[in-house]
Amino acid sequence: MIDIRYPMGGMFTILGVILAAFGLFSDPAIYRVHSLGVNVNLIWGCVLLVFGVCLLVLARRAGKKRAGRHVEDR
Repeated sequence: MIDIRYPMGGMFTILGVILAAFGLFSDPAIYRVHSLGVNVNLIWGCVLLVFGVCLLVLARRAGKKRAGRHVEDR
């Protein structure tokens, strides 16, 4: 059975990359007008990217631990 952290981690990672790229390549003038000069898209894109990668790492570690348990049981 697939760990739910794999699809969720992939979704958050992809969304984080898209949002961070949009924040990185967008016109800085829109942030001066709408968000007090803070590039919110870049910041939240990086947050989502880190969260998604953490989910993927945790799912991979749990999968290795689970696979090791099945080998020891035999």
